[in-house]
Amino acid sequence: MRNQIVEVMSRHGMDVACYDETFLGKSLDKRVAFVASPSVEIYLDWLAGNRAEAIDFFASLDICYSEFFRNPLAFVLLEQMILPGLINELGKSGRTELRIWSAGCAAGQEPYSLAILLEDLAVARGAAIPFRIFATDGSETALAAACRGVYEEATVQNVCLRRIHSYFSRQGESYVFDPRIKARIDFSVYDLLDPHSVSPPTGIYGDFDLVFCSNLLFYYKLEVRCLILNKIRRSLSENGYFITGEAEKTIVEQAGGFRAVVPPAAVFRKVGE
Repeated sequence: MRNQIVEVMSRHGMDVACYDETFLGKSLDKRVAFVASPSVEIYLDWLAGNRAEAIDFFASLDICYSEFFRNPLAFVLLEQMILPGLINELGKSGRTELRIWSAGCAAGQEPYSLAILLEDLAVARGAAIPFRIFATDGSETALAAACRGVYEEATVQNVCLRRIHSYFSRQGESYVFDPRIKARIDFSVYDLLDPHSVSPPTGIYGDFDLVFCSNLLFYYKLEVRCLILNKIRRSLSENGYFITGEAEKTIVEQAGGFRAVVPPAAVFRKVGE
């Protein structure tokens, strides 16, 4: 079935060969149900001659969903172990700032969650923490939403009341993220599947202390997963951390090149060259 989808979409000039077979199949089933097609076969025949539906199907593959403080275990480890450790090492190493890459940042909840943790740590220490977060996504629409930093009430349900009061301002029925902290996050369009670059151009030379790439790998086929993971590995500093979604932990373990730091969580460090 995967080959049929790839072939049909290629007629419309749309390349879906990078996606995992299971993901493509589920996406196909959703479109079949949405348009109330009698069968998959009839839908594929219709899709082959219907450019508007091809555009809609292609758009359905662009998953830009995220949440604040998604994957609670990872964020607990970040707050209590990983970020304090990186901050303590910062002065000893001679590095001037923490460099963090949020890859596939969707509408910004992930990089904003990381910024909140760092600001909380700075308050607890009584001293500013120099950091820069590079947040990238392939979707210009998602990045536009991230840059706005405006969220509906239902979207901030994972944020505790104290942090809402500290880092958001209420505007009608929406919450707006603190522009002072937002200024420390660089948002840019970047294609993780680009084989000719190791890290986003805004990050210049990579060397990230932390790369967060969560709930993205399982959408792609094996070769593409390996490309992404190799890119992340090369972009990490010597003692940097890589965090992915808990559902993707096995994918990273099987790919090699990383070692688990806290086995129950999807937190890794790269294996030496």
